[in-house]
Amino acid sequence: MIGKLLQVEFMKLKRKGIWFLVFLGPFGVVSLQMVNYGVRKEWFLHQGTYNWDYYVLNVSAITPFALILGIVILTSFMASIENETNTWKQMLALPITRWSVYLSKYTTLLFLLIIASSLLAIFSLLFGIYLDFQNDIPYVDIIRYSFYPLFAALPVLGLQLWISTVIQNQGLPITVGVIGVILAYMAYFIPDWLIWKWPSLDNQWNEPLLNVYWGLAVGIGIYFVGMIDFIRRDVK
Repeated sequence: MIGKLLQVEFMKLKRKGIWFLVFLGPFGVVSLQMVNYGVRKEWFLHQGTYNWDYYVLNVSAITPFALILGIVILTSFMASIENETNTWKQMLALPITRWSVYLSKYTTLLFLLIIASSLLAIFSLLFGIYLDFQNDIPYVDIIRYSFYPLFAALPVLGLQLWISTVIQNQGLPITVGVIGVILAYMAYFIPDWLIWKWPSLDNQWNEPLLNVYWGLAVGIGIYFVGMIDFIRRDVK
Protein backbone atom coordinates (compact mmCIF):
# COMPACT_ATOMS: atom_id res chain seq x y z
CA MET A 1 0.00 0.00 0.00
CA ILE A 2 2.61 2.55 1.07
CA GLY A 3 4.90 1.53 -1.77
CA LYS A 4 2.21 2.18 -4.38
CA LEU A 5 1.32 5.51 -2.81
CA LEU A 6 4.97 6.55 -2.91
CA GLN A 7 5.11 5.64 -6.61
CA VAL A 8 2.06 7.84 -7.18
CA GLU A 9 3.65 10.73 -5.26
CA PHE A 10 6.84 10.58 -7.30
CA MET A 11 4.85 10.34 -10.53
CA LYS A 12 3.12 13.60 -9.57
CA LEU A 13 6.52 15.27 -9.20
CA LYS A 14 7.52 14.55 -12.79
CA ARG A 15 7.91 17.68 -14.93
CA LYS A 16 7.20 19.85 -11.89
CA GLY A 17 10.74 21.11 -11.35
CA ILE A 18 11.00 19.53 -7.88
CA TRP A 19 14.21 17.66 -8.65
CA PHE A 20 15.77 20.86 -9.92
CA LEU A 21 14.89 22.54 -6.60
CA VAL A 22 16.39 19.61 -4.68
CA PHE A 23 19.60 20.10 -6.64
CA LEU A 24 19.50 23.90 -6.53
CA GLY A 25 19.34 24.18 -2.72
CA PRO A 26 22.64 22.47 -1.83
CA PHE A 27 24.33 23.77 -4.96
CA GLY A 28 23.31 27.30 -4.02
CA VAL A 29 24.75 26.92 -0.52
CA VAL A 30 28.12 25.78 -1.87
CA SER A 31 27.99 28.37 -4.67
CA LEU A 32 27.90 31.11 -2.06
CA GLN A 33 31.14 29.70 -0.69
CA MET A 34 32.58 29.67 -4.19
CA VAL A 35 31.99 33.40 -4.32
CA ASN A 36 33.17 33.87 -0.74
CA TYR A 37 36.47 32.04 -1.25
CA GLY A 38 36.93 33.43 -4.73
CA VAL A 39 36.76 37.01 -3.44
CA ARG A 40 38.33 36.61 0.00
CA LYS A 41 40.94 33.88 -0.44
CA GLU A 42 43.83 36.19 0.41
CA TRP A 43 41.99 37.39 3.51
CA PHE A 44 41.48 33.81 4.71
CA LEU A 45 45.17 33.10 4.15
CA HIS A 46 46.16 36.22 6.04
CA GLN A 47 43.87 35.32 8.96
CA GLY A 48 45.11 31.74 9.08
CA THR A 49 41.58 30.41 8.47
CA TYR A 50 42.18 28.89 5.04
CA ASN A 51 41.47 25.34 6.21
CA TRP A 52 38.84 22.63 6.19
CA ASP A 53 37.46 23.38 9.65
CA TYR A 54 36.67 27.01 8.92
CA TYR A 55 35.31 26.12 5.48
CA VAL A 56 32.87 23.57 6.93
CA LEU A 57 31.69 26.15 9.48
CA ASN A 58 31.09 28.65 6.70
CA VAL A 59 28.96 26.15 4.79
CA SER A 60 27.04 25.14 7.93
CA ALA A 61 26.22 28.78 8.69
CA ILE A 62 24.07 29.00 5.54
CA THR A 63 22.61 25.48 5.60
CA PRO A 64 19.78 26.04 8.18
CA PHE A 65 18.38 29.04 6.30
CA ALA A 66 18.39 27.14 2.98
CA LEU A 67 16.92 24.04 4.62
CA ILE A 68 13.94 25.83 6.18
CA LEU A 69 13.29 27.66 2.91
CA GLY A 70 13.41 24.35 1.03
CA ILE A 71 10.95 22.74 3.44
CA VAL A 72 8.49 25.61 3.00
CA ILE A 73 8.70 25.45 -0.80
CA LEU A 74 8.47 21.65 -1.06
CA THR A 75 5.55 21.21 1.37
CA SER A 76 3.53 24.03 -0.14
CA PHE A 77 4.27 22.81 -3.67
CA MET A 78 3.22 19.25 -2.85
CA ALA A 79 -0.05 20.41 -1.27
CA SER A 80 -0.76 22.79 -4.16
CA ILE A 81 -0.59 19.88 -6.64
CA GLU A 82 -3.59 18.29 -4.91
CA ASN A 83 -5.43 21.60 -4.54
CA GLU A 84 -4.94 22.70 -8.16
CA THR A 85 -6.08 19.36 -9.59
CA ASN A 86 -8.82 18.99 -6.95
CA THR A 87 -7.81 15.37 -6.33
CA TRP A 88 -8.07 15.29 -2.52
CA LYS A 89 -11.61 13.88 -2.51
CA GLN A 90 -10.81 11.47 -5.33
CA MET A 91 -7.76 10.15 -3.51
CA LEU A 92 -9.51 9.83 -0.16
CA ALA A 93 -12.48 8.09 -1.79
CA LEU A 94 -10.21 5.21 -2.79
CA PRO A 95 -9.96 2.11 -0.54
CA ILE A 96 -6.86 3.44 1.21
CA THR A 97 -6.41 4.75 4.72
CA ARG A 98 -5.90 8.44 5.37
CA TRP A 99 -2.89 7.77 7.58
CA SER A 100 -1.16 5.99 4.68
CA VAL A 101 -1.81 9.01 2.41
CA TYR A 102 -0.32 11.35 4.99
CA LEU A 103 2.64 9.03 5.62
CA SER A 104 3.38 8.77 1.90
CA LYS A 105 3.56 12.55 1.57
CA TYR A 106 5.77 12.88 4.64
CA THR A 107 8.05 10.09 3.43
CA THR A 108 8.33 11.65 -0.03
CA LEU A 109 9.31 15.01 1.43
CA LEU A 110 11.80 13.42 3.82
CA PHE A 111 13.36 11.46 0.95
CA LEU A 112 13.77 14.63 -1.12
CA LEU A 113 15.43 16.39 1.83
CA ILE A 114 17.77 13.45 2.43
CA ILE A 115 18.80 13.64 -1.24
CA ALA A 116 19.41 17.38 -0.84
CA SER A 117 21.51 16.80 2.30
CA SER A 118 23.51 14.12 0.51
CA LEU A 119 24.17 16.48 -2.39
CA LEU A 120 25.24 19.16 0.08
CA ALA A 121 27.82 16.80 1.56
CA ILE A 122 29.09 15.85 -1.90
CA PHE A 123 29.27 19.44 -3.20
CA SER A 124 30.95 20.63 0.01
CA LEU A 125 33.56 17.89 -0.25
CA LEU A 126 34.27 18.49 -3.94
CA PHE A 127 34.68 22.24 -3.62
CA GLY A 128 36.80 21.80 -0.49
CA ILE A 129 39.08 19.45 -2.42
CA TYR A 130 39.28 22.02 -5.20
CA LEU A 131 40.35 24.69 -2.68
CA ASP A 132 43.26 22.39 -1.76
CA PHE A 133 43.34 22.90 2.00
CA GLN A 134 46.48 21.55 3.63
CA ASN A 135 44.90 19.83 6.64
CA ASP A 136 43.11 16.48 6.56
CA ILE A 137 39.58 16.26 5.16
CA PRO A 138 37.06 16.13 8.07
CA TYR A 139 34.68 13.61 6.51
CA VAL A 140 32.74 13.15 9.75
CA ASP A 141 32.18 16.89 10.18
CA ILE A 142 31.02 17.25 6.58
CA ILE A 143 28.45 14.49 7.07
CA ARG A 144 27.45 15.83 10.49
CA TYR A 145 26.82 19.38 9.34
CA SER A 146 24.99 18.13 6.23
CA PHE A 147 22.53 15.83 8.04
CA TYR A 148 22.23 17.08 11.64
CA PRO A 149 20.32 20.21 10.53
CA LEU A 150 17.83 17.99 8.68
CA PHE A 151 17.11 15.89 11.76
CA ALA A 152 16.81 19.03 13.87
CA ALA A 153 14.38 20.51 11.31
CA LEU A 154 11.87 17.62 11.45
CA PRO A 155 9.44 19.66 13.63
CA VAL A 156 9.39 22.36 10.94
CA LEU A 157 8.76 19.71 8.28
CA GLY A 158 5.92 18.23 10.33
CA LEU A 159 4.36 21.64 10.99
CA GLN A 160 4.56 22.83 7.38
CA LEU A 161 3.15 19.56 6.02
CA TRP A 162 0.33 19.65 8.56
CA ILE A 163 -0.90 23.14 7.81
CA SER A 164 -0.28 22.79 4.07
CA THR A 165 -2.48 19.69 3.80
CA VAL A 166 -5.40 20.76 6.01
CA ILE A 167 -5.62 24.36 4.74
CA GLN A 168 -6.55 24.67 1.08
CA ASN A 169 -5.47 28.30 0.75
CA GLN A 170 -1.67 28.17 0.83
CA GLY A 171 -1.43 31.79 2.00
CA LEU A 172 -1.26 30.84 5.69
CA PRO A 173 1.27 27.99 5.33
CA ILE A 174 3.49 30.23 3.21
CA THR A 175 3.17 33.07 5.74
CA VAL A 176 4.15 30.73 8.58
CA GLY A 177 7.00 29.46 6.41
CA VAL A 178 8.29 32.96 5.66
CA ILE A 179 8.26 33.78 9.38
CA GLY A 180 10.16 30.54 9.98
CA VAL A 181 12.76 31.44 7.36
CA ILE A 182 13.28 34.83 9.02
CA LEU A 183 13.62 33.17 12.43
CA ALA A 184 16.10 30.67 10.99
CA TYR A 185 18.12 33.58 9.65
CA MET A 186 18.09 35.12 13.15
CA ALA A 187 18.83 31.78 14.83
CA TYR A 188 21.63 33.04 17.05
CA PHE A 189 19.38 35.73 18.56
CA ILE A 190 16.20 33.74 19.33
CA PRO A 191 15.42 31.43 22.30
CA ASP A 192 16.54 27.80 22.27
CA TRP A 193 12.96 26.51 22.50
CA LEU A 194 11.92 27.82 19.06
CA ILE A 195 11.98 24.94 16.56
CA TRP A 196 13.32 27.20 13.79
CA LYS A 197 16.54 27.65 15.75
CA TRP A 198 17.31 23.97 16.08
CA PRO A 199 18.73 23.42 12.53
CA SER A 200 21.48 25.94 13.40
CA LEU A 201 22.69 23.35 15.98
CA ASP A 202 23.28 26.27 18.35
CA ASN A 203 22.19 26.19 22.00
CA GLN A 204 23.35 27.52 25.33
CA TRP A 205 25.06 24.22 26.17
CA ASN A 206 27.11 24.22 22.92
CA GLU A 207 25.98 20.66 22.23
CA PRO A 208 24.66 20.21 18.64
CA LEU A 209 23.32 16.73 19.38
CA LEU A 210 20.75 18.23 21.76
CA ASN A 211 19.13 19.99 18.82
CA VAL A 212 19.10 16.72 16.90
CA TYR A 213 17.44 14.86 19.80
CA TRP A 214 14.88 17.64 20.26
CA GLY A 215 14.21 17.64 16.53
CA LEU A 216 13.64 13.90 16.39
CA ALA A 217 11.39 13.81 19.47
CA VAL A 218 9.30 16.89 18.72
CA GLY A 219 9.26 16.10 15.00
CA ILE A 220 7.69 12.69 15.66
CA GLY A 221 5.16 14.32 18.00
CA ILE A 222 4.12 16.98 15.47
CA TYR A 223 3.91 14.35 12.74
CA PHE A 224 1.40 12.28 14.73
CA VAL A 225 -0.63 15.33 15.75
CA GLY A 226 -0.79 16.45 12.12
CA MET A 227 -1.71 12.96 10.93
CA ILE A 228 -4.51 12.64 13.50
CA ASP A 229 -5.89 16.03 12.54
CA PHE A 230 -5.69 15.10 8.84
CA ILE A 231 -7.58 11.85 9.50
CA ARG A 232 -10.38 13.59 11.43
CA ARG A 233 -10.68 16.70 9.28
CA ASP A 234 -12.94 16.99 6.25
CA VAL A 235 -10.24 17.77 3.69
CA LYS A 236 -11.69 19.40 0.57
